[in-house]
Amino acid sequence: MKLFIILGAIHAFLAVALGAFGSHGLEGKVDAKYLDIWKTAVQYQMFHALGLIIVGFLIGQFAGSSALNWSGWLMFAGIMLFSGSLFALVLTGISKLGAITPIGGVAFLAAWVLLIVAAVKNM
Repeated sequence: MKLFIILGAIHAFLAVALGAFGSHGLEGKVDAKYLDIWKTAVQYQMFHALGLIIVGFLIGQFAGSSALNWSGWLMFAGIMLFSGSLFALVLTGISKLGAITPIGGVAFLAAWVLLIVAAVKNM
């Protein structure tokens, strides 16, 4: 599905931009602990941006796979919840935002399980 390729490319772009911002814009402004959190958010955003692109290409080959479709949407949701909550945590210092992060992590895990299911069913 073209949409997942586009979303993946957007998030890959944002991961590079946000990684650079973290390295250059946040250094010296936040504690090292928060820079590590920022790096984790960027890494997971990039991993799953690439996952979205892969899902998009697979949907092109296996149209109608609900497992692939759900995998893509869960990867997207995971990026928004996992990485987004970590970015917000670093920028605001509101530690309660960390409670959202595991929900994004579960979305990532479910997305990869659905990719496995799609592979078993379709390939």
